[in-house]
Amino acid sequence: MSDYTAGDDSLDFRSIGPVSPATWAYAEGWLFDSEEVQEARLLAREVGITPVSHATASLLTLLATLVGAGAIVEIGTGTGVSGAALLHGMAPDGVLTSIDLEAEHQRSARDTFAALGYDHVRARLITGRALEVLPRLSDQAYDIVFVDGDKGEYPAILAQAGRLLRVGGLVIFDQVLADAGIADPLRHDTDLTALRHVARSLRDEDHWMPALLTVGRGLLVASLRRPISEVVVAT
Repeated sequence: MSDYTAGDDSLDFRSIGPVSPATWAYAEGWLFDSEEVQEARLLAREVGITPVSHATASLLTLLATLVGAGAIVEIGTGTGVSGAALLHGMAPDGVLTSIDLEAEHQRSARDTFAALGYDHVRARLITGRALEVLPRLSDQAYDIVFVDGDKGEYPAILAQAGRLLRVGGLVIFDQVLADAGIADPLRHDTDLTALRHVARSLRDEDHWMPALLTVGRGLLVASLRRPISEVVVAT
């Protein structure tokens, strides 16, 4: 299966139509943040982080609830916006393992989680590079792997996710449609090459069941259909 390119007459989008800015804004503002998460969003922008959108956060909560998540790996802690959404949807005794290079951001996230009533046992924050931390985590022990980090590392993280997830677990990549770069066949850089690799892998490998969603900056979601007995982990 080839990638879609602009001008492909085999795909008819007339039944969909473009989403107006007003409709998009309505969808993004349909659910409200708590005061604690609003503060985390403001802090994220102050330190130069773009947090997940409101609609993305609500979808993360829903997905965590639907899979009955008891263990989640998050790559990209930030100030705790996405982590708070995941914790909100998890089982009452669920544990979020969140990885980020910036210890200062994680201290802010810890404050966010505490303000929301989640004690330190519910959120295990690990400061470090994701590709150095993930190999130390247990096989088939997680319900969701959520990725909002260095796009160039997405292919290697996908390989790790195949090992970490239980059957029926979800891998979720954020920012896959940011700036529409992945949809432009004339654009080529390291990040876009990595994103296209992940998109093709999830679409073409039959142990994944994927969906590409136009939520926030774009979410690529896939469920692991059966165990991956042998995973070649990129380094």
